[in-house]
Amino acid sequence: MADSDDLRRIALGLDGVVEIPSDGFDFRVRGKGFVWSYPERVPGSRRVIRTDVAVLYVGDEAEKQALLLGEPDLFFGAPGYERWPLVLVRLERVAVDRLAELIGDAWRMRVDEAGQD
Repeated sequence: MADSDDLRRIALGLDGVVEIPSDGFDFRVRGKGFVWSYPERVPGSRRVIRTDVAVLYVGDEAEKQALLLGEPDLFFGAPGYERWPLVLVRLERVAVDRLAELIGDAWRMRVDEAGQD
């Protein structure tokens, strides 16, 4: 199964990727985020950067719902993420090759979007 080191290696292997300094990980391409560590917000406490959970850009609501409903053991949502085409992925439950596919798809969508700007 995957961890944040696998995620970092995969993301940095893609063209044009920049890692933004953070307490966890935060990767962007052409100024757009496509995968970053989950900033968990617990009421009454400071936010905690979770490097065992990645926030992943998925492009649209249909893809988001397909992942959330199709693989609830792997993907989940969180308060504050309802409006955005993002899912949270449990790294300890995803195979490295599947993580590479997910990150590659997120990267590709962001590159395509930036090309349309």
